[in-house]
Amino acid sequence: MVRMELSIELGYEVDGHGADFVFNIHAARTACQTVVAENLFVSQSVQANIHTDQITGNRYMRLRAEPGLLTVGYTATIELAHHFADPFQIAEVPVRLLPPDAIGYIYPSRYCQSDRFFRLAYNEFGNLWQGYGRVKTIENWVRRHITFASNTSNSNTSAADTLIEQVGVCRDFSHLMIALCRAVNIPARFVTGTDFGANPVLGPPDFHAYVEVYLGDRWYLFDPSGTAIPMGLVRFGTGRDAADVAFATIFGGVVSKAPIIQARAVEDQSKGLILPYHCHQALSTASN
Repeated sequence: MVRMELSIELGYEVDGHGADFVFNIHAARTACQTVVAENLFVSQSVQANIHTDQITGNRYMRLRAEPGLLTVGYTATIELAHHFADPFQIAEVPVRLLPPDAIGYIYPSRYCQSDRFFRLAYNEFGNLWQGYGRVKTIENWVRRHITFASNTSNSNTSAADTLIEQVGVCRDFSHLMIALCRAVNIPARFVTGTDFGANPVLGPPDFHAYVEVYLGDRWYLFDPSGTAIPMGLVRFGTGRDAADVAFATIFGGVVSKAPIIQARAVEDQSKGLILPYHCHQALSTASN
């Protein structure tokens, strides 16, 4: 088991009209992710309403901020129970046999225009063995063709844009991989967390985008940018693409500060707690 200690601080300067916020920074509660303890801090005396999506486990917090400085802090201790599997034993699932909650992840979405990738995906991956290995080939293809560089995309950048520009951040890598998977009828979805284990030369710790692909009987985790350690993923949100799970969606005039994020793994062999590592087995932290 992996135990993570997480700290997030977000800062905003709200203009004279006030602003509405929707946050997705609470660790999701799932069968594989247990929130042992957590604490929320909001600098203003405003009401924060938290809603949990019963299907994804996403926890959305809404509030109305008054003019001036707003600071939102969240700390949590989370325990992760990982599922490991032999990659060579995991096959793809025909569309006719997919569970109902996976069907929605084979269609195009706002940032993952899979209907524009059919020819490319078929030419590159259409003749490969249909299983975990084909998805791994797609992940490696994205990693070879796209260069990771900060501040090279924005909130409007889509998978098609990333393919043309051949540069992006974790969000862009994930959108492109998702689009390619869906183009060959493999359900794929966008997952948000933190970039635990990322090289400090890439900058301070930050939010991170992962990909989950439905294979066999569950969702398996991938990190197409290759910048983090997936075993250290603390799940915040799961959706079709970044539009569903932004860590903060803002309605109003606001100047944002850079987030301050810390994620620490706790090692205690007496309690069976291990440090996250790069795993060569297929890895899942989804409930099924």
